[in-house]
Formats: sequence, structure tokens, C-alpha cells
Amino acid sequence: MIKAVFFDMNETLLNLSLLKTQFDKHFNDKYVLKYWFTKLLYSSSIMGVMGEYRNFSVLADAALENLFFENNKILNAKTKAEILGEFKKLPAYKDVLPAINILRENNIRVIAVSNSSLEMMKEQLTNSGIIDKFDSFYSVDSVKKYKPFKDIYQSSAEQEGLKTENIMMIATHDWDLFGAKKAGLNTAYIKRKEEIYNPYYLQADFKDTNLKDLIQQIIESKNM
Repeated sequence: MIKAVFFDMNETLLNLSLLKTQFDKHFNDKYVLKYWFTKLLYSSSIMGVMGEYRNFSVLADAALENLFFENNKILNAKTKAEILGEFKKLPAYKDVLPAINILRENNIRVIAVSNSSLEMMKEQLTNSGIIDKFDSFYSVDSVKKYKPFKDIYQSSAEQEGLKTENIMMIATHDWDLFGAKKAGLNTAYIKRKEEIYNPYYLQADFKDTNLKDLIQQIIESKNM
């Protein structure tokens, strides 16, 4: 039985549209935001493999500097603050609130689990207007190892007093769900962009393009 849903935040619940607008001011490349975000995730994974840890904001800063350097552009303090500042103001997708309300109506705990710092998570959830809908939220800062390493999934489950088999992890990142699945959680994939789910990762138990419909699938499944 599913007793709690763990949500990834960036791109899963929160739309990166504001961030894209900032990048578009400096780059004529529709893939530049994705490239920056991929560089950020790559560095966090390498840090984890090597047993090192730095705050996600620090890694985001370094990835941004590298991005501008690679493109022979000057990155001043004002531009950096404008771009990274938008990360705190991302809006929730329109299907997020209806989906979360269904979970709460069914007495299922709503929990955010993110690579962002705890302070950043609080700001993001507050600015997007959904913080009151969450029972709790956990940052990888507590375990000093980023997703998709098992640590944060298992640590969050322990702090909630839950067995991993009673948790559903929802994300738009296949690597995040791969990590959650390896940690013993059930998984559900919300498709937020046009890309193929990696065939070599463990596959999600549920998939949909609308979060409300995805939640309905979970509620109606035998896992409930």
C-alpha cells in the first residue's frame, strides 16, 4: 500500500520557463538551458562517485560560469544573480495542485525530495504557492550525496517512519527514478519534455503526460 509520494521538484513540479527566459537573453540556442542543467547534474554525480560534496547552488554557479566561458561570453555578478535568482521563483505546472489535492484527499503523505538545499526548497515551494500542501521536504544536504544515489531516498523514508515499498517516487528524470527504484521505492514517470526514457534504466511502474492522470493511475492500482 502506498502511504506517501516523494516528489522531485525541478522540472517535475516546477516549470523552468522563467529560467529559459533568462538564458535566452544571452544565448541564441534553445538547448542551452538543458545543456547547463545537464552539466550541473553531471558534476553532482561525479562528486558523489568520488565521495565529495558541495552545495547544489555552488555547483550551479560553477556550471554557469563554465557555460559562459565555453561560449566566449562575460558573466558578471549581476547577470549571474539574475539567472540563478530565477531558480527560486519557478512556477508550478498547472496540473500540480489538482494532483496533490487528490493525494491529500486519499490520506497519502506529500513529500518533496530534492538535490536543492533545504533553504532553496522552502523558497521554491513558497514562491510557487504550494508549500502548504506538503507534509515535509528533504534535501540531499542531510546525507551529502546527490540523487540518484540511494542515500536520500532511504534516509527520507526512515525519517518518515516508512518502508520503501510503501512509497511512490514521482519524477520527470529517468535517472532519478532509476535511483529510487534501486533504493526499493515504487516509481512513476511524468513526461514533461520530448525525450526517450533510457531503456537501460529500471523502468517506472507508471507513466503519463499529466500529473493528475498519473496520480489517478496510482490511486486505482493494486499498489493502493
